[in-house]
Amino acid sequence: MSGPSAPKQLLDDIGLSLVFFTRLRLPSSDFGGRSLADAIWAAPFAGLAVAIIGALVYAIATVLGLATGPAAALTLAATMLVTGCLHEDGLSDIADGFGGGRTRDRKLEIMRDSRIGAYGAVALGVSLLIRWSALSELTGPGHVVLALLAAHAASRGLFGAFMHLLPPARADGLSANAGSVTTETAIVGAALGAVALLALGLGGAIAALILLGLIFMGFRALCLSQIGGQTGDTIGALQQLGEIAVLLVASVCLS
Repeated sequence: MSGPSAPKQLLDDIGLSLVFFTRLRLPSSDFGGRSLADAIWAAPFAGLAVAIIGALVYAIATVLGLATGPAAALTLAATMLVTGCLHEDGLSDIADGFGGGRTRDRKLEIMRDSRIGAYGAVALGVSLLIRWSALSELTGPGHVVLALLAAHAASRGLFGAFMHLLPPARADGLSANAGSVTTETAIVGAALGAVALLALGLGGAIAALILLGLIFMGFRALCLSQIGGQTGDTIGALQQLGEIAVLLVASVCLS
């Protein structure tokens, strides 16, 4: 059974998710031999850590007298710093690959290219603009905390289900080496992400859940048609799309 079961295993999975999805480091790097596929259910906890750091930066910025716009910009910078732009990189690679490649192999080749093209640059710019504008609409650090918690946890709660439902598009690479995600693991991760949406209130949670479901199904179909499966880049792009969706809902529910 590869889903969470024992306290030590729970902590190992949470620790592995924190180390893998952020640049945070823990005193011990021994995670009981757990694989990323085993621990993917705990990805929302990594999102929780990112959200807390972003919220602290926003609170400090407002205490220092900064307006909501600059405070939101610093918040985004902090969240990207703590993740090393891991998911932003995936979004730009997907935009370049899907937009610039004519064949499946060419798309995968472009996605592995470290250089960024026009499609990738535009995708990053639009992502930053939407997230910044959504955060700028929120009134006060309390609402920013709730929005960030919901957005970062729920968007990462999609990872397990995405890896479970789509085969790896490559025989090698991050996704292929991560292992197989069980149904139980995928459900636990998705459930944790869904619970985090309650930070937006019941109505906001329902709206965000519906929007995330539509994005999940649409992006899954797109990945299957473009490259026949999923890669680490597609998972990063999915996180970005999910974060954007939840922040947009938060800008309506909490502003």
